[in-house]
Amino acid sequence: MKLLYLILFIFIVNCSGNKVSNYHGSKILEDKFNKIEINQTNKNDLFKLIGPPSTTSDFDKNKLYYFERLKTNQSLWKLGKQKIIKNNILIVEIDNSGILRSKKLLNLNDMNDLKYFKKTTKKEFEQDNIIYGVFSSLREKINAPAKKLKK
Repeated sequence: MKLLYLILFIFIVNCSGNKVSNYHGSKILEDKFNKIEINQTNKNDLFKLIGPPSTTSDFDKNKLYYFERLKTNQSLWKLGKQKIIKNNILIVEIDNSGILRSKKLLNLNDMNDLKYFKKTTKKEFEQDNIIYGVFSSLREKINAPAKKLKK
């Protein structure tokens, strides 16, 4: 019984009241979004203020993406399941001369909950089809010499 109390005491002492937070990407994107101005901010100013982009577009090298995500643990009863507190994406387009052309900030409310269909597509042929039978017998005849060589 004393061992159980000791284990319980160690478990309670090691539990922290502070929530664990995971921060990814650039911090405080909302404030930085308000500081950059269209047709005035250039690429160098953007890099000084926000830093290098999280990613660039594969199709348009002048489109830059900055991400900010904050996740925290919900409670002890949720067993470490994390909840998204912040999810901001800043999309910036720069023209060929390096001047800011457009800016757009997407937040947590802009996220879409995607539902996936579990339907499967059917094959156009069935296994009891005549053509399937012909091709499978040809495949067996072609592979037959290979089976003899393996033995």
